This record gives sequence, C-alpha cells and structure tokens, in this order.
Amino acid sequence: MSDIIKEIEDLPGVGPITAEKLRGGGFSTLEAIAVSSPLELHEIADITEATAAKVILAARNAADVGGFISGEELYERRQTIGRITSGSSRLDELIGGGFETQAIIEAFGEFGSGKSQIAHQLIAAVQLPIEKGGLDSGAVYIDTENTFRPERTMSIAKHLGQDPHEALRNIHVARAFNSSHQILLAERAEEIFEKGDARLLVVDSLTAMFRAEYIGRGTLAERQQKLGMHLRQLHKIANVYDACVYVTNQVSAKPDAFFGDPTRPIGGHVLGHSATLRLYLRKSKQGQRIARLVDSPSLPEGEALFMLTENGIEDK
Repeated sequence: MSDIIKEIEDLPGVGPITAEKLRGGGFSTLEAIAVSSPLELHEIADITEATAAKVILAARNAADVGGFISGEELYERRQTIGRITSGSSRLDELIGGGFETQAIIEAFGEFGSGKSQIAHQLIAAVQLPIEKGGLDSGAVYIDTENTFRPERTMSIAKHLGQDPHEALRNIHVARAFNSSHQILLAERAEEIFEKGDARLLVVDSLTAMFRAEYIGRGTLAERQQKLGMHLRQLHKIANVYDACVYVTNQVSAKPDAFFGDPTRPIGGHVLGHSATLRLYLRKSKQGQRIARLVDSPSLPEGEALFMLTENGIEDK
C-alpha cells in the first residue's frame, strides 16, 4: 500500500466531511472505495463523478487492486479460498468442497425445500476450526422473512461440538423491514467484516422485500436496478473480506411450462448473472432434499441428496 495514502482522508479531493460521508455510506476502507463506482461515491459523498473517479483511481493505486495478473497467479490465489462444510459430504462434493468464500451462492426453491436450514447450518459450521470444515469465524444474518431461529442454531452447534450459547454470541442478526433497510443493513454489516468478526453473510431471503414492494411490470426496471446495487454491495463484501455470501431466493410459477419443473427463481437476469453458484433445492421422500447445481463457472451440473434432521444437514 502507498506510503502517502493510508487513510481515506489522504485521498485527493477527500476532506474530513467527505470521509465521514463515505464511512457513513459503508465505504470505510481504501479497498472498499477502490472497487466502487463513481456514481456510488457521487450519490453518497455529494461529490462530482469526475472527482469520484479520481478518488477511486487513487484508492486503487494505494490499495494495489484492479490490475492484471497472470492466470497462474489467479490459480494460486484461489488455492487460499476458504470453504464451509454443509454437513453433507455429497452436497459439499457437488459444489466443489463446500460453500466457498469470495463468492455469492444462491439457493432457490419452494417453501420447505431447505434453503433456511442450510443457512442455519452454515452460521454454526463457519465457527468450526478450518481443519473441521469451518473458517474459525463468526457470521452475519440479515433476516427478511423472520426465518432465523436461535433454537435451531443451538441444536446444530451442539451437534457440532460447540457451546450453543457461545455460537449464538458469534452470530450478528438483524431483521430487515423493507428493501431499503435491507440494503442499509448490508452496508452496516461491512463494519463487522472489517473488524474481522465474520466471514459469512447470510441474506434470507434476498428477493422477498423487492418482490413485495415492486409489483407490476411498470416497477420492474426500478426493482432490478435497486437489486443490482444491493448485489454489488454483497460482491464487495465477498471479495474485499474473503467472505462467503449465502443468499436464499423464492420461486414463481411458469404458467406456460408444459414440461419439466414449472418454477423459476425470482430476480431475473440481474441475479442470475450475479450469483457465482446457483443451487435449486426441492423436497424428496422421508425428510430428504435434492440439491441441483444449475449454474457454476467451473463445476458441472449435477445433483446431491441430503437429509434434514434434528442435528442439521447430514448424509442419508
């Protein structure tokens, strides 16, 4: 990092007042500013887009981000990616060894398909030592549908050999009441990641608030723009803080589907192109669930069968 620019206030065109606005808007580090857009800084800090572009360039030079590297260097970096076990060896194998950091992993499916159960499993498992499939860190849970259940987390944590109350203390939970509040909570969550207190962010559900507030085709463009902004914030958390971002998504019916599964995930192309991995979950028999990997940059499509039990997620 540059010897001259060490703090936000050191950036050209940024004084104490602008720095305070940036921090208040969730841009509390040089790295966070370096991966932002001029429009974002313009809206948050009330500076011109030209000034914002200069600020971003200076932050990129100081934080040494944004340049080209060789494919071999990228490969070596990816060897350091952390992974959180799901509790099921089959599901872990399907997604390349577990829920990985520096990625947004989306799980979509109908009610009761296991989306929130995976979320509860992960917020306990992330606290495990690395050698046991965790990241030895805490979690942040943004709850938009009142799905978080501390009792469920305690049960899973106990099965994993953890102190249930200690496990709860390492989970930061907030209830979002509308889409704007949801976006604000994601920005506030960055403070927790900056302190090193978490390496997993759960948003359950990502799309529920947007779907409820933006009804009809006339609001579609505004909804997608706002959702896209939210996803950029989540990607920033994943990449800057080497975190895993797990989001759940709802499905809607496809009335024109005569063959195959008559459901599709909410969020359209904005979410479809943004998620690193996409898992489609559906119910099977006797408490079993089927996870289908439908989109990944490097892994083949496939399916895995797992169980939902009192202990959490397990193999059959």
